[in-house]
Amino acid sequence: TYNSFSRYFSNLKTCSMKKRVLIMGAAGRDFHNFNTVYRDNESFEVVAFTAAQIPDITDRKYPAALAGKLYPDGIPIFDEKDLEELIVNLMIDEVVFSYSDVPYEYIMHKSALVNTAGANFVLLGTKDTSVKSVKPIISVCATRTGCGKSQTARQLVEILMEGGLKVVAIRHPMPYGDLAKQKVQRFATVEDLKKHECTIEEMEEYEPHVVRGNVIYAGVDYEAILRAAENDPDGCDVIVWDGGNNDFPFYAADLHITVTDPHRAGHGMLYYPGEVNLRMSDVVIINKIDTAKPKSIAKIRKMLAEIVPEAIVIDAASPVSVADESLIRNKKVLIVEDGPTLTHGGMKIGAGTVAAQKFGASEIVDPRPFLVGKLKETFDIYPNIGTVLPAMGYGEEQLRDLEATINACDCETVVIGTPIDLNRVIKINKPSIRVSYDLQSIGQPAFKDVINDFLTKKGIANQKEEVVY
Repeated sequence: TYNSFSRYFSNLKTCSMKKRVLIMGAAGRDFHNFNTVYRDNESFEVVAFTAAQIPDITDRKYPAALAGKLYPDGIPIFDEKDLEELIVNLMIDEVVFSYSDVPYEYIMHKSALVNTAGANFVLLGTKDTSVKSVKPIISVCATRTGCGKSQTARQLVEILMEGGLKVVAIRHPMPYGDLAKQKVQRFATVEDLKKHECTIEEMEEYEPHVVRGNVIYAGVDYEAILRAAENDPDGCDVIVWDGGNNDFPFYAADLHITVTDPHRAGHGMLYYPGEVNLRMSDVVIINKIDTAKPKSIAKIRKMLAEIVPEAIVIDAASPVSVADESLIRNKKVLIVEDGPTLTHGGMKIGAGTVAAQKFGASEIVDPRPFLVGKLKETFDIYPNIGTVLPAMGYGEEQLRDLEATINACDCETVVIGTPIDLNRVIKINKPSIRVSYDLQSIGQPAFKDVINDFLTKKGIANQKEEVVY
């Protein structure tokens, strides 16, 4: 418990002038901040991590195998709900906020709590946390979770591969399992997803890459991951950073792309650290313009003109398609959407909802009367989700609860709006249809032309005879 740690650290405090640090995280940016800023830094002592947003990742340690020589016993991870008590009992000097997609009001309330408990509140920036590569890096990030990073990254990879380039993608971390085993993960086939015991959230991000024929890396130690990617056995000409939530890149990018969502116009200036992505942008994509209101699109254009007037602005859509419209038309449907988009992303609709409306579903079934187990907790935490079901699958228990909830629902068809086919990981006892969606650049400038211009300026295209424009 933290009480035993507090007594231990109390004795050390008198003989150490190191700044005592607690890192607030959610199993991702927190570990990267530690690795890049604190791991071998004798001016600081990281006493603990706290965990939020992701279930079942507290009561463990950041392992000694990853923590370095200064932390032979590893570093404990506690629940963020105990933050004030931890600051006092562990005599914390600085608290480093290290997770993403939170409103500014939320983050300043956390700052007030930390300051009241006596500690400094710290936000680390790109200078200290961005790792440099010997390969060109293109980063794809967003102003909010669910803007369309995934389809943008997929489209980017396809453009690069069409030009004959060896592309390696690196995904923002989602390490919810054995952290030491997850230090560096390489995914080249669908079988690798099973080998690494991926959650639904991980499969949703990795599978679309490997089925297209490119390699994707992820894990915990992102400098080690970068070096492995640079020297990938299949070759590497360009690295694509496939961002998570609305976090800014872990790497120094040569071209930084930010995806915005007019369904949440203005959120780019209201959520941390999405505004960082926006202000860093070389290219901004206004996605979903086919389904958004003109007034909302105009609001984003005005914001971009004021904040990043030099950025290239690309209009885009993410049209949905299904293999068999008859499974939706005039049917009572249950819609299953991407989990993070509905939860901390705050969206009430996704690709599944758009498909249900487009192809004429007679009714959208409310899943809430049928919820079981962990899914009940999800709706308690995020009561505004509404009448769609988030595909939560951080562990076996959540997968069982998702399967039981879907199978109990009184519907004729399950419309799957997640990036992977849920039938691969759970057994659905009724007809289901998977929704596909890809980025579609509209008008000028075209996404492909912008990427090819970048390659030419970097001299990459000239080194590749097979590149065709």
